[in-house]
Amino acid sequence: MATYDLIVIGAGPGGYVCAIRAAQLGLKVGVAEGRATLGGACLNVGCIPSKALLHATHELHEANHNFARMGLMVDPPKVDWARMLGYKDEVIASNTGGIEFLFKKNKIDWIKGFASIPAPGQVKVGDETHEARAIVIASGSQSSTLPGVTIDEEVVVTSTGALALPSIPATMVVIGAGVIGLEMGSVYARLGTKVTVVEYLDAITPGMDAEVSKQFQRLLQKQGLQFVLGTAVQGVERTDTGATVIHKSRKDGREARLDADVVLVATGRKPYVDGLGLDALGVQMTPRGQIATDARFATSVPGIYAIGDVREGPMLAHKAEDEGTAVAEILAGQHGHVNYGVIPSVIYTTPEVASVGLTEEQLKAEGRAYKVGKFPFLGNARAKAVFQGEGFVKILADATTDRILGAHLIGPMAGDLIHEVAVAMEFGAAAEDLARTCHAHPTFSEAVREAALACGDGAIHA
Repeated sequence: MATYDLIVIGAGPGGYVCAIRAAQLGLKVGVAEGRATLGGACLNVGCIPSKALLHATHELHEANHNFARMGLMVDPPKVDWARMLGYKDEVIASNTGGIEFLFKKNKIDWIKGFASIPAPGQVKVGDETHEARAIVIASGSQSSTLPGVTIDEEVVVTSTGALALPSIPATMVVIGAGVIGLEMGSVYARLGTKVTVVEYLDAITPGMDAEVSKQFQRLLQKQGLQFVLGTAVQGVERTDTGATVIHKSRKDGREARLDADVVLVATGRKPYVDGLGLDALGVQMTPRGQIATDARFATSVPGIYAIGDVREGPMLAHKAEDEGTAVAEILAGQHGHVNYGVIPSVIYTTPEVASVGLTEEQLKAEGRAYKVGKFPFLGNARAKAVFQGEGFVKILADATTDRILGAHLIGPMAGDLIHEVAVAMEFGAAAEDLARTCHAHPTFSEAVREAALACGDGAIHA
Protein backbone atom coordinates (compact mmCIF):
# COMPACT_ATOMS: atom_id res chain seq x y z
CA MET A 1 0.00 0.00 0.00
CA ALA A 2 1.46 3.36 -1.15
CA THR A 3 0.82 6.56 0.80
CA TYR A 4 0.46 9.98 -0.86
CA ASP A 5 -0.24 13.54 0.14
CA LEU A 6 -2.64 13.68 -2.79
CA ILE A 7 -4.21 11.24 -5.22
CA VAL A 8 -5.98 12.74 -8.21
CA ILE A 9 -8.58 10.58 -9.95
CA GLY A 10 -8.48 11.41 -13.65
CA ALA A 11 -5.67 12.76 -15.83
CA GLY A 12 -7.62 15.20 -17.97
CA PRO A 13 -6.82 18.95 -18.06
CA GLY A 14 -8.09 19.47 -14.51
CA GLY A 15 -6.47 16.36 -13.06
CA TYR A 16 -3.03 16.58 -14.62
CA VAL A 17 -2.72 20.32 -13.95
CA CYS A 18 -3.74 19.75 -10.33
CA ALA A 19 -1.14 17.00 -10.00
CA ILE A 20 1.67 19.05 -11.53
CA ARG A 21 0.91 22.14 -9.43
CA ALA A 22 0.72 20.05 -6.24
CA ALA A 23 4.05 18.40 -7.08
CA GLN A 24 5.60 21.83 -7.69
CA LEU A 25 4.48 22.80 -4.18
CA GLY A 26 6.21 19.79 -2.64
CA LEU A 27 3.38 17.27 -2.30
CA LYS A 28 3.81 13.59 -3.04
CA VAL A 29 1.27 12.96 -5.80
CA GLY A 30 -0.28 9.97 -7.55
CA VAL A 31 -2.78 10.09 -10.41
CA ALA A 32 -5.20 7.25 -11.11
CA GLU A 33 -6.06 7.05 -14.80
CA GLY A 34 -7.60 4.11 -16.64
CA ARG A 35 -7.04 5.27 -20.21
CA ALA A 36 -4.06 3.93 -22.08
CA THR A 37 -2.81 7.51 -22.47
CA LEU A 38 -2.95 10.61 -20.28
CA GLY A 39 -4.87 13.79 -21.07
CA GLY A 40 -8.45 12.66 -20.55
CA ALA A 41 -11.25 13.13 -23.06
CA CYS A 42 -9.92 16.55 -24.07
CA LEU A 43 -6.58 15.39 -25.44
CA ASN A 44 -7.70 11.96 -26.61
CA VAL A 45 -11.20 12.34 -28.05
CA GLY A 46 -12.17 15.98 -27.66
CA CYS A 47 -10.54 19.39 -27.80
CA ILE A 48 -7.25 18.44 -29.43
CA PRO A 49 -8.27 15.99 -32.17
CA SER A 50 -11.24 18.16 -33.16
CA LYS A 51 -8.94 21.18 -33.56
CA ALA A 52 -6.62 19.12 -35.75
CA LEU A 53 -9.51 18.28 -38.10
CA LEU A 54 -10.77 21.86 -37.99
CA HIS A 55 -7.32 23.07 -39.04
CA ALA A 56 -6.96 20.51 -41.82
CA THR A 57 -10.37 21.23 -43.29
CA HIS A 58 -9.85 25.00 -43.01
CA GLU A 59 -6.72 24.62 -45.14
CA LEU A 60 -8.79 22.60 -47.60
CA HIS A 61 -11.33 25.43 -47.75
CA GLU A 62 -8.56 27.97 -48.34
CA ALA A 63 -7.10 25.92 -51.17
CA ASN A 64 -10.49 25.51 -52.83
CA HIS A 65 -11.77 29.05 -52.41
CA ASN A 66 -8.98 31.56 -51.73
CA PHE A 67 -5.69 30.32 -53.18
CA ALA A 68 -6.54 31.47 -56.71
CA ARG A 69 -7.54 34.91 -55.39
CA MET A 70 -4.01 35.24 -54.01
CA GLY A 71 -2.36 34.05 -57.21
CA LEU A 72 -1.65 30.56 -55.93
CA MET A 73 -2.61 28.38 -58.86
CA VAL A 74 -2.86 24.73 -57.86
CA ASP A 75 -4.99 21.79 -58.84
CA PRO A 76 -7.98 21.24 -56.54
CA PRO A 77 -6.70 19.22 -53.58
CA LYS A 78 -7.86 15.67 -52.98
CA VAL A 79 -8.72 14.45 -49.50
CA ASP A 80 -6.94 11.34 -48.27
CA TRP A 81 -9.19 10.66 -45.30
CA ALA A 82 -6.99 7.93 -43.84
CA ARG A 83 -3.98 10.25 -43.87
CA MET A 84 -6.00 13.08 -42.35
CA LEU A 85 -7.04 10.80 -39.51
CA GLY A 86 -3.40 9.75 -39.18
CA TYR A 87 -2.39 13.40 -38.83
CA LYS A 88 -5.07 13.79 -36.15
CA ASP A 89 -3.70 10.76 -34.30
CA GLU A 90 -0.14 12.14 -34.48
CA VAL A 91 -1.35 15.35 -32.84
CA ILE A 92 -3.01 13.33 -30.07
CA ALA A 93 0.11 11.24 -29.47
CA SER A 94 2.35 14.29 -29.30
CA ASN A 95 0.18 15.94 -26.68
CA THR A 96 -0.57 12.89 -24.53
CA GLY A 97 3.11 11.94 -24.62
CA GLY A 98 3.93 15.43 -23.44
CA ILE A 99 1.79 14.98 -20.34
CA GLU A 100 3.55 11.69 -19.57
CA PHE A 101 6.89 13.51 -19.80
CA LEU A 102 5.64 16.17 -17.38
CA PHE A 103 4.59 13.47 -14.92
CA LYS A 104 8.08 12.01 -14.95
CA LYS A 105 9.68 15.44 -14.70
CA ASN A 106 7.60 16.30 -11.61
CA LYS A 107 7.94 12.80 -10.05
CA ILE A 108 4.21 12.09 -10.23
CA ASP A 109 3.18 8.43 -10.05
CA TRP A 110 0.75 7.28 -12.73
CA ILE A 111 -1.41 4.67 -11.01
CA LYS A 112 -2.72 2.83 -14.06
CA GLY A 113 -6.33 1.71 -13.89
CA PHE A 114 -9.81 2.97 -13.02
CA ALA A 115 -10.24 4.04 -9.43
CA SER A 116 -12.81 3.74 -6.68
CA ILE A 117 -12.89 5.27 -3.20
CA PRO A 118 -13.69 2.52 -0.68
CA ALA A 119 -13.29 4.89 2.27
CA PRO A 120 -12.11 8.45 2.95
CA GLY A 121 -8.34 8.59 2.49
CA GLN A 122 -8.25 5.46 0.32
CA VAL A 123 -8.15 4.96 -3.44
CA LYS A 124 -8.43 1.48 -4.89
CA VAL A 125 -7.06 0.73 -8.35
CA GLY A 126 -7.22 -2.90 -9.40
CA ASP A 127 -6.25 -5.05 -6.41
CA GLU A 128 -4.20 -2.34 -4.72
CA THR A 129 -5.41 0.25 -2.25
CA HIS A 130 -3.44 3.47 -1.79
CA GLU A 131 -3.70 5.90 1.09
CA ALA A 132 -3.86 9.65 0.61
CA ARG A 133 -4.21 12.66 2.86
CA ALA A 134 -6.43 14.22 0.18
CA ILE A 135 -8.31 12.90 -2.85
CA VAL A 136 -9.29 15.11 -5.78
CA ILE A 137 -11.95 13.75 -8.13
CA ALA A 138 -11.28 15.00 -11.66
CA SER A 139 -12.96 12.23 -13.61
CA GLY A 140 -14.47 14.52 -16.22
CA SER A 141 -17.60 13.98 -18.27
CA GLN A 142 -19.13 11.81 -20.96
CA SER A 143 -21.46 12.50 -23.87
CA SER A 144 -25.14 12.61 -22.98
CA THR A 145 -27.95 11.43 -25.23
CA LEU A 146 -31.72 11.70 -25.60
CA PRO A 147 -34.58 9.28 -24.94
CA GLY A 148 -35.20 7.21 -28.04
CA VAL A 149 -31.64 7.61 -29.28
CA THR A 150 -29.21 4.68 -29.02
CA ILE A 151 -25.53 5.38 -29.62
CA ASP A 152 -23.59 2.73 -31.53
CA GLU A 153 -20.54 4.88 -32.50
CA GLU A 154 -20.87 3.58 -36.06
CA VAL A 155 -23.92 5.28 -37.58
CA VAL A 156 -25.34 7.06 -34.53
CA VAL A 157 -22.26 8.61 -32.99
CA THR A 158 -21.07 11.00 -30.32
CA SER A 159 -18.11 13.30 -30.93
CA THR A 160 -15.86 10.32 -30.17
CA GLY A 161 -17.21 8.35 -33.11
CA ALA A 162 -17.35 11.43 -35.33
CA LEU A 163 -13.58 11.84 -34.91
CA ALA A 164 -12.91 8.39 -36.37
CA LEU A 165 -15.51 7.62 -39.03
CA PRO A 166 -14.17 5.07 -41.54
CA SER A 167 -15.20 7.27 -44.47
CA ILE A 168 -16.57 10.74 -45.17
CA PRO A 169 -20.37 10.51 -45.18
CA ALA A 170 -22.44 12.07 -47.95
CA THR A 171 -25.03 13.26 -45.44
CA MET A 172 -25.02 13.94 -41.71
CA VAL A 173 -27.62 15.10 -39.22
CA VAL A 174 -26.25 16.83 -36.13
CA ILE A 175 -28.53 16.83 -33.10
CA GLY A 176 -27.68 19.91 -31.05
CA ALA A 177 -26.46 23.34 -32.15
CA GLY A 178 -23.91 23.84 -29.40
CA VAL A 179 -20.13 24.01 -29.58
CA ILE A 180 -19.44 20.33 -30.33
CA GLY A 181 -22.17 19.99 -32.94
CA LEU A 182 -21.17 23.12 -34.84
CA GLU A 183 -17.45 22.40 -34.77
CA MET A 184 -17.83 18.83 -36.03
CA GLY A 185 -20.58 19.84 -38.44
CA SER A 186 -18.22 22.47 -39.84
CA VAL A 187 -15.47 19.88 -40.32
CA TYR A 188 -17.67 17.58 -42.37
CA ALA A 189 -19.34 20.39 -44.33
CA ARG A 190 -15.88 21.46 -45.56
CA LEU A 191 -15.21 17.87 -46.57
CA GLY A 192 -18.30 17.91 -48.79
CA THR A 193 -20.88 16.35 -46.47
CA LYS A 194 -24.40 17.75 -46.57
CA VAL A 195 -24.89 18.71 -42.91
CA THR A 196 -28.24 19.47 -41.28
CA VAL A 197 -28.27 20.69 -37.68
CA VAL A 198 -31.38 20.00 -35.60
CA GLU A 199 -31.86 22.10 -32.45
CA TYR A 200 -34.60 22.11 -29.78
CA LEU A 201 -34.32 25.86 -29.15
CA ASP A 202 -35.10 28.63 -31.63
CA ALA A 203 -31.48 29.76 -31.89
CA ILE A 204 -28.06 28.15 -32.08
CA THR A 205 -25.39 28.27 -29.35
CA PRO A 206 -27.65 28.58 -26.28
CA GLY A 207 -26.50 31.23 -23.81
CA MET A 208 -24.40 33.12 -26.35
CA ASP A 209 -24.87 36.84 -27.01
CA ALA A 210 -27.92 36.91 -29.30
CA GLU A 211 -26.41 39.29 -31.84
CA VAL A 212 -23.34 37.08 -32.24
CA SER A 213 -25.51 33.96 -32.46
CA LYS A 214 -27.56 35.38 -35.35
CA GLN A 215 -24.48 36.46 -37.29
CA PHE A 216 -22.83 33.11 -36.61
CA GLN A 217 -25.79 31.18 -37.99
CA ARG A 218 -25.85 33.30 -41.16
CA LEU A 219 -22.16 32.68 -41.79
CA LEU A 220 -22.46 28.93 -41.20
CA GLN A 221 -25.40 28.80 -43.59
CA LYS A 222 -23.24 30.49 -46.23
CA GLN A 223 -20.76 27.65 -45.69
CA GLY A 224 -23.44 25.07 -46.47
CA LEU A 225 -24.78 24.04 -43.05
CA GLN A 226 -28.57 23.81 -42.87
CA PHE A 227 -30.55 24.40 -39.68
CA VAL A 228 -33.86 23.06 -38.38
CA LEU A 229 -34.59 25.01 -35.20
CA GLY A 230 -37.35 24.84 -32.62
CA THR A 231 -37.86 21.11 -33.01
CA ALA A 232 -37.72 18.19 -30.57
CA VAL A 233 -36.05 14.94 -31.57
CA GLN A 234 -38.40 12.02 -30.93
CA GLY A 235 -36.01 9.23 -31.84
CA VAL A 236 -33.45 7.86 -34.26
CA GLU A 237 -34.06 4.71 -36.29
CA ARG A 238 -31.31 2.68 -37.95
CA THR A 239 -31.92 1.92 -41.62
CA ASP A 240 -30.16 -0.17 -44.26
CA THR A 241 -28.33 2.90 -45.52
CA GLY A 242 -27.85 4.89 -42.32
CA ALA A 243 -30.39 6.34 -39.92
CA THR A 244 -33.55 8.43 -39.79
CA VAL A 245 -34.06 11.24 -37.28
CA ILE A 246 -37.70 11.75 -36.28
CA HIS A 247 -38.39 15.24 -34.93
CA LYS A 248 -41.46 17.29 -34.02
CA SER A 249 -41.90 21.05 -34.36
CA ARG A 250 -42.36 22.79 -31.04
CA LYS A 251 -44.51 25.42 -32.77
CA ASP A 252 -47.17 23.35 -34.53
CA GLY A 253 -46.44 19.77 -33.43
CA ARG A 254 -45.82 18.63 -36.98
CA GLU A 255 -43.59 15.58 -37.24
CA ALA A 256 -40.86 15.24 -39.87
CA ARG A 257 -38.09 12.82 -40.75
CA LEU A 258 -34.51 13.36 -41.85
CA ASP A 259 -32.43 10.60 -43.43
CA ALA A 260 -28.65 10.60 -43.12
CA ASP A 261 -25.65 8.34 -43.51
CA VAL A 262 -24.48 9.38 -40.04
CA VAL A 263 -26.20 11.02 -37.08
CA LEU A 264 -24.04 12.95 -34.63
CA VAL A 265 -25.60 13.31 -31.18
CA ALA A 266 -24.18 16.52 -29.71
CA THR A 267 -26.64 17.25 -26.92
CA GLY A 268 -24.06 18.10 -24.28
CA ARG A 269 -22.12 16.19 -21.67
CA LYS A 270 -22.77 14.87 -18.19
CA PRO A 271 -20.44 14.23 -15.22
CA TYR A 272 -18.66 10.87 -15.26
CA VAL A 273 -18.59 9.41 -11.76
CA ASP A 274 -19.36 5.77 -12.52
CA GLY A 275 -17.63 3.24 -10.29
CA LEU A 276 -16.20 5.75 -7.82
CA GLY A 277 -18.48 4.59 -5.00
CA LEU A 278 -19.76 8.04 -4.13
CA ASP A 279 -23.18 6.85 -2.97
CA ALA A 280 -21.70 4.48 -0.41
CA LEU A 281 -19.41 7.23 0.82
CA GLY A 282 -22.30 9.64 1.25
CA VAL A 283 -20.91 12.26 -1.12
CA GLN A 284 -23.63 14.83 -1.68
CA MET A 285 -24.70 15.40 -5.29
CA THR A 286 -26.58 18.27 -6.95
CA PRO A 287 -29.97 17.77 -8.68
CA ARG A 288 -28.10 17.81 -12.01
CA GLY A 289 -25.90 14.88 -11.03
CA GLN A 290 -22.81 16.92 -10.24
CA ILE A 291 -20.70 16.59 -7.10
CA ALA A 292 -21.67 19.29 -4.62
CA THR A 293 -18.68 21.29 -3.35
CA ASP A 294 -18.02 24.39 -1.32
CA ALA A 295 -15.95 27.41 -2.36
CA ARG A 296 -12.75 25.48 -1.59
CA PHE A 297 -13.78 22.52 -3.80
CA ALA A 298 -14.43 20.28 -0.77
CA THR A 299 -17.20 17.70 -0.96
CA SER A 300 -19.46 16.70 1.91
CA VAL A 301 -16.93 14.01 2.89
CA PRO A 302 -13.77 15.37 4.59
CA GLY A 303 -10.60 14.92 2.57
CA ILE A 304 -12.38 14.47 -0.76
CA TYR A 305 -12.47 17.31 -3.30
CA ALA A 306 -13.85 17.69 -6.82
CA ILE A 307 -12.92 19.84 -9.81
CA GLY A 308 -13.74 20.21 -13.48
CA ASP A 309 -16.73 18.72 -15.27
CA VAL A 310 -17.92 16.71 -12.24
CA ARG A 311 -18.75 19.89 -10.30
CA GLU A 312 -20.90 22.89 -11.12
CA GLY A 313 -19.94 25.46 -13.74
CA PRO A 314 -19.15 25.37 -17.45
CA MET A 315 -17.64 22.15 -18.79
CA LEU A 316 -14.50 23.76 -20.15
CA ALA A 317 -10.95 22.38 -20.04
CA HIS A 318 -9.48 25.71 -18.94
CA LYS A 319 -12.03 26.07 -16.14
CA ALA A 320 -10.94 22.63 -14.92
CA GLU A 321 -7.27 23.65 -15.17
CA ASP A 322 -7.85 26.76 -13.06
CA GLU A 323 -9.71 24.71 -10.46
CA GLY A 324 -6.93 22.12 -10.47
CA THR A 325 -4.36 24.81 -9.76
CA ALA A 326 -6.53 26.38 -7.07
CA VAL A 327 -7.25 23.18 -5.13
CA ALA A 328 -3.58 22.15 -5.29
CA GLU A 329 -2.60 25.48 -3.76
CA ILE A 330 -5.29 25.16 -1.09
CA LEU A 331 -4.01 21.69 -0.15
CA ALA A 332 -0.49 23.11 0.07
CA GLY A 333 -1.63 25.77 2.53
CA GLN A 334 -1.97 28.62 0.03
CA HIS A 335 -5.02 30.57 -1.12
CA GLY A 336 -6.15 29.15 -4.45
CA HIS A 337 -8.88 31.06 -6.22
CA VAL A 338 -10.84 30.99 -9.49
CA ASN A 339 -12.55 34.07 -10.91
CA TYR A 340 -15.63 32.54 -12.52
CA GLY A 341 -16.63 35.92 -13.95
CA VAL A 342 -13.65 35.87 -16.30
CA ILE A 343 -13.66 32.46 -17.96
CA PRO A 344 -13.57 32.76 -21.76
CA SER A 345 -15.37 30.40 -24.11
CA VAL A 346 -14.46 29.74 -27.73
CA ILE A 347 -15.93 27.98 -30.77
CA TYR A 348 -13.13 27.05 -33.19
CA THR A 349 -15.01 27.24 -36.45
CA THR A 350 -14.11 29.75 -39.17
CA PRO A 351 -14.87 32.42 -38.20
CA GLU A 352 -14.05 31.75 -34.57
CA VAL A 353 -16.48 32.86 -31.90
CA ALA A 354 -15.35 33.90 -28.42
CA SER A 355 -16.85 35.52 -25.36
CA VAL A 356 -16.04 36.45 -21.79
CA GLY A 357 -18.12 38.00 -19.05
CA LEU A 358 -21.77 39.03 -19.35
CA THR A 359 -23.99 39.20 -22.42
CA GLU A 360 -26.39 42.02 -23.26
CA GLU A 361 -29.28 39.73 -22.40
CA GLN A 362 -27.86 39.11 -18.93
CA LEU A 363 -27.24 42.82 -18.33
CA LYS A 364 -30.79 43.67 -19.37
CA ALA A 365 -32.15 40.97 -17.05
CA GLU A 366 -30.14 42.49 -14.20
CA GLY A 367 -31.46 45.97 -15.02
CA ARG A 368 -27.89 47.24 -15.22
CA ALA A 369 -27.06 50.37 -17.19
CA TYR A 370 -24.40 49.63 -19.80
CA LYS A 371 -22.97 50.88 -23.07
CA VAL A 372 -21.92 49.01 -26.18
CA GLY A 373 -18.81 49.49 -28.29
CA LYS A 374 -18.81 47.62 -31.61
CA PHE A 375 -16.37 47.41 -34.48
CA PRO A 376 -16.70 45.33 -37.65
CA PHE A 377 -13.76 43.27 -38.92
CA LEU A 378 -14.59 44.76 -42.32
CA GLY A 379 -12.82 47.87 -41.04
CA ASN A 380 -9.71 45.91 -40.06
CA ALA A 381 -7.00 45.87 -42.74
CA ARG A 382 -5.48 42.57 -41.64
CA ALA A 383 -8.85 40.78 -41.63
CA LYS A 384 -9.67 41.97 -45.14
CA ALA A 385 -6.25 40.80 -46.36
CA VAL A 386 -7.07 37.21 -45.36
CA PHE A 387 -10.69 37.29 -46.59
CA GLN A 388 -12.15 37.26 -43.08
CA GLY A 389 -13.81 40.67 -42.88
CA GLU A 390 -17.15 39.25 -41.75
CA GLY A 391 -17.89 39.50 -38.04
CA PHE A 392 -17.29 42.05 -35.32
CA VAL A 393 -15.99 42.82 -31.85
CA LYS A 394 -18.47 43.91 -29.20
CA ILE A 395 -17.47 45.26 -25.81
CA LEU A 396 -19.94 45.91 -23.00
CA ALA A 397 -19.01 48.42 -20.31
CA ASP A 398 -20.71 49.88 -17.25
CA ALA A 399 -22.54 53.07 -18.24
CA THR A 400 -21.20 54.99 -15.25
CA THR A 401 -17.75 53.58 -14.42
CA ASP A 402 -16.76 52.38 -17.93
CA ARG A 403 -15.55 49.13 -16.38
CA ILE A 404 -15.59 46.29 -18.91
CA LEU A 405 -18.38 43.80 -18.16
CA GLY A 406 -18.11 41.48 -21.14
CA ALA A 407 -16.88 41.02 -24.68
CA HIS A 408 -18.17 39.01 -27.62
CA LEU A 409 -16.23 38.40 -30.82
CA ILE A 410 -16.93 36.68 -34.11
CA GLY A 411 -14.09 36.81 -36.58
CA PRO A 412 -10.48 35.79 -37.26
CA MET A 413 -8.44 34.64 -34.25
CA ALA A 414 -11.31 35.48 -31.89
CA GLY A 415 -10.20 32.67 -29.56
CA ASP A 416 -6.87 34.42 -29.03
CA LEU A 417 -8.10 38.01 -29.10
CA ILE A 418 -10.58 37.39 -26.28
CA HIS A 419 -7.75 37.05 -23.78
CA GLU A 420 -6.76 40.69 -24.14
CA VAL A 421 -10.18 41.58 -22.79
CA ALA A 422 -10.03 38.81 -20.17
CA VAL A 423 -6.77 40.21 -18.76
CA ALA A 424 -8.28 43.69 -18.73
CA MET A 425 -11.34 42.41 -16.86
CA GLU A 426 -9.19 40.49 -14.37
CA PHE A 427 -7.57 43.78 -13.37
CA GLY A 428 -10.82 45.77 -13.37
CA ALA A 429 -9.92 47.84 -16.42
CA ALA A 430 -12.19 50.36 -18.09
CA ALA A 431 -12.90 50.35 -21.81
CA GLU A 432 -10.86 53.55 -22.01
CA ASP A 433 -7.83 51.72 -20.58
CA LEU A 434 -8.02 49.27 -23.45
CA ALA A 435 -8.68 52.03 -25.97
CA ARG A 436 -5.59 54.00 -24.89
CA THR A 437 -3.26 51.00 -25.13
CA CYS A 438 -1.16 51.08 -28.31
CA HIS A 439 -1.86 48.14 -30.61
CA ALA A 440 0.50 47.05 -33.38
CA HIS A 441 -0.59 47.65 -36.97
CA PRO A 442 -1.70 45.74 -38.93
CA THR A 443 -3.13 43.16 -36.51
CA PHE A 444 -6.52 41.64 -35.83
CA SER A 445 -6.20 43.01 -32.29
CA GLU A 446 -6.77 46.55 -33.55
CA ALA A 447 -10.44 45.60 -33.91
CA VAL A 448 -10.58 45.08 -30.14
CA ARG A 449 -9.10 48.51 -29.53
CA GLU A 450 -11.56 50.09 -31.96
CA ALA A 451 -14.49 48.46 -30.14
CA ALA A 452 -13.13 49.88 -26.88
CA LEU A 453 -12.87 53.31 -28.54
CA ALA A 454 -16.49 52.90 -29.61
CA CYS A 455 -17.46 52.76 -25.92
CA GLY A 456 -16.26 56.38 -25.76
CA ASP A 457 -16.18 59.04 -28.46
CA GLY A 458 -16.19 56.50 -31.27
CA ALA A 459 -13.97 54.20 -33.29
CA ILE A 460 -11.46 55.72 -35.69
CA HIS A 461 -11.90 53.37 -38.64
CA ALA A 462 -15.68 52.93 -38.59
